[in-house]
Amino acid sequence: MDELTVRAATAADFDAWLPLWRGYQAFYRVDLPSATTLVTWQRLLDPAEPMHLALAERGSTVVGMVHFIEHRTCWSEANSIYLQDLFTEPFARGHGVGRALIEHVYAKARELGCVKVHWLTHESNAEAMVLYNKVAERPGFVQYRKAI
Repeated sequence: MDELTVRAATAADFDAWLPLWRGYQAFYRVDLPSATTLVTWQRLLDPAEPMHLALAERGSTVVGMVHFIEHRTCWSEANSIYLQDLFTEPFARGHGVGRALIEHVYAKARELGCVKVHWLTHESNAEAMVLYNKVAERPGFVQYRKAI
C-alpha cells in the first residue's frame, strides 16, 4: 500500500477536492449552490482568510480532505481551531486517513499557538465517532442553532 501523506492544498487541487466536497455534502444530505462552493474554495486558498484546507494522498490519489478555521475565543488569549469538515473516500476508510487529517490539524494548531481543536459531528455518524473517541475528548455539550 502506498504511503499516506497530508499536505496543504494548492490552486491546482480543485478537481481533486471537488468530489470530496460533494461527497461530504451528500453524506450530510445537503446540496450547496455552486456559487457557495466557489467562494469556499477561494477562501480556503486565500492566505488572508483564517480558513485552511489539507488533503490526504495515498500515492498520487487524493483520498481525504479537512477544512479548519482558526478563530478567537473568549475563554483564552490564544486562538482555537474549529475543524469544520472532514471527509474520506469510502474505500479509504479504516486505513488511517481520518486520523492523519486530524493529526495534521493538531500539528497546525500547535504551530499557530492555538489552545484547542474542536469539532461537531452528527449523532448518527457512529463510524467516525469510533475514531473521534480515540483522538479527542467528548465534552458533553449540546448544540443549539437557528438559521438566519
